[in-house]
Amino acid sequence: MAKLLLNLRYVPDDEAADVCAFLDEAGIPWYQTRPSPFGISLGGIWLRENDDLPRAKALMAEYQAKRQAQAKAAQAQAERDGTAETFGDIVRNDPKRVVLIVIAIVFLIGLMAVPGYMLSR
Repeated sequence: MAKLLLNLRYVPDDEAADVCAFLDEAGIPWYQTRPSPFGISLGGIWLRENDDLPRAKALMAEYQAKRQAQAKAAQAQAERDGTAETFGDIVRNDPKRVVLIVIAIVFLIGLMAVPGYMLSR
């Protein structure tokens, strides 16, 4: 029976390709499912054999540790160069989105406060 190794929701294409490559290199049989047309499922990378799961998870952990180290190094370099994205950049680039998020946060906090207010009366 197949086992899901990686849900492809929010996974960049380069990361999915890297995972497929290291599985091929390790000789672990796998297949990939595509996203559903309605966005219910975003696809995944599946192992064909259950027995390969522990080895694939170990390879995945090693890969993710390397990828995390590279991302941290890139972020640190961007911060040193002054090219890292800041909150100010986000506000300048998409102010409507930021305002909508703040409104949603205030609305949710208000919803959470109503039961406490009603109980204290």
